Amino acid sequence: MAPLLEGFAHVLTPVPFLLVLLGTFLGILGGAIPGITGAMIIALTLPLTFNMDPGNALSLLIGMYVGAISGGLITATLMRMPGTPAAVMTTFDGYPMARSGRPGRALGLGIAASFVGGIISWVFLVLVSEPLSVLATRFGPFEYFTLVVMAMVLIASVSQGSMVKGLLSGALGMLIAMPGVDPAAGGFPRLTWDVLYLNGGLGLLPVLIGVFAVSQLIADIVDIERKVERTKFSTKGILMSLKDWKDQAWNMIRSSVIGTWIGILPGIGANIGSIVAYTTAKNMSKTPEKFGTGYDGGIVASESANNATVGGALIPLIAMGIPGSVIDAILIGALMIHAIQPGPTLFINNPEIVYAMISACLLANLLMYGIMTSSVGKISQLMFVPRAYVLPPILVFCVIGAFALNNLFFDVWVMLGFGVFGYFLERSKVPLGPFVIGFVLAPIAEAKLRSGLMMTAGDFSPIFTRPLPLIFVLISIMLLVWPFYQQWRQSRKG
Repeated sequence: MAPLLEGFAHVLTPVPFLLVLLGTFLGILGGAIPGITGAMIIALTLPLTFNMDPGNALSLLIGMYVGAISGGLITATLMRMPGTPAAVMTTFDGYPMARSGRPGRALGLGIAASFVGGIISWVFLVLVSEPLSVLATRFGPFEYFTLVVMAMVLIASVSQGSMVKGLLSGALGMLIAMPGVDPAAGGFPRLTWDVLYLNGGLGLLPVLIGVFAVSQLIADIVDIERKVERTKFSTKGILMSLKDWKDQAWNMIRSSVIGTWIGILPGIGANIGSIVAYTTAKNMSKTPEKFGTGYDGGIVASESANNATVGGALIPLIAMGIPGSVIDAILIGALMIHAIQPGPTLFINNPEIVYAMISACLLANLLMYGIMTSSVGKISQLMFVPRAYVLPPILVFCVIGAFALNNLFFDVWVMLGFGVFGYFLERSKVPLGPFVIGFVLAPIAEAKLRSGLMMTAGDFSPIFTRPLPLIFVLISIMLLVWPFYQQWRQSRKG
């Protein structure tokens, strides 16, 4: 309890508090402006944190994380255009309610549900992360390697589109991580094709900015003339009544717990959490036919769950160094940039960073509720700023951010190349999440596997003879086989 109180004391001092406030506000704006995602705005901000205190830098980025997931409900409700993928399910009931003349109520339900989801997931973050990290410190290299493999298979199996495309995306990410100096072969370069700049590998930051920011810019430029349908905004109903709180209490709690536990699963993300919670709420409702028509329960289920995945996804990041979502992969990059090793020893080596992150998560949820409730009317006007005015400054920030990493224009070319690459992946319906998480996790998997093989003189058998690695391998096989089994069953019924 004492370290947590010290974390709160830190984030409530002027500089960290203002950084969390700024991060939350910018995250909400990023979520509310079509074409700017949470991953994009965090990737663009990352270069600005190079010279900051690590705790302050992570507090800023976590504020953006919370704000971006919450801000997406504004466009989802008023424009039927989810500002973030996490808000897709919110469009089903938020937009019909707004079109029926109750935009304030639709936003009010979403903001309150977002707040409750964030608070409940934060409680799990406090209670679960440290015991899980203690357990993870007992993992050997083979346990860690098979855990990463399971995470990759899990990410691919729940990715949008086919599992094959998810696996392909993850494999491409792992392949892109291979160029550079071989860590276990005496420092010899590999896959560099005599390009001197590749000896250090492809930088995480240029790849992230390219895949998330530049690819989205290209997509927006291609579709620059897209028209959006506007809904008039009114603040009436923005605050939920006591009756509303009572009626939706169980829905909020259930959806928040679902979102938290789905967030803990590596790489799945807030969109899956909201889909599962929305489906559960509909199946358990006495009036399922009302879902999709502007129903209170649909908005509450979606927004409680997608915000709860934030705290849930931070648990594996802090406890094991495994990203629970794409944005968490960027946060791992932020830790590495500040020379902090993510993983089970984070609580031991850098407890002040851990508790600054945990405290910032709670503070960001409190600030999010205040900002959204008081300013959502003004924020909603930003949705209608022509993208032709927004895109050029973003591109300038992309170039500056990539160049600032090593003061090399090579990194700018890497960023632009991966921007085009990411755009064509998206056009081909290949998900970007497995690619980025594969890129982040590949060096960890390789290092752990090689370490294990050195300990056993090249013997792979511990993967199948030790209980935890065997469990992780069996789960991975089940995840791979299950979609094909379902397809086989459906063909039999057909």
